[in-house]
Amino acid sequence: DVQLQASGGGLVQAGGSLRLSCAAPGFTFDDYAIGWFRRVSGKEREGLVCISSTDGSSYYADSVKGRFTISSDNAKRTMYLQMNSLKPEDTAVYYCAVDLHGCPVEPGSWYDYWGLGTLVTVSS
Repeated sequence: DVQLQASGGGLVQAGGSLRLSCAAPGFTFDDYAIGWFRRVSGKEREGLVCISSTDGSSYYADSVKGRFTISSDNAKRTMYLQMNSLKPEDTAVYYCAVDLHGCPVEPGSWYDYWGLGTLVTVSS
């Protein structure tokens, strides 16, 4: 049973920070790529950050580079997304995800598993 549950979203003012968490009890992070993406209603999903122990791949989207940081606590099987200097355009539902083969950087590729998202709203 695949379980990924993001939490920690909420309302924050522009310039503020939030830390999202994602519990993934069924996954050993050393065996997967882990990442976060977001979706705004009516728009394409946007891959944000990803790191992989399987093939060493990683990426940060230009839109969040320098502001967002991914981390994990492998013992707790929990990943995090630290979001700083938030902007109104960061408002979205945020999802955590894992991939068996590495970060999905190739065109047309995407994560193997993701769970329910958490809503982040940034007010101006």
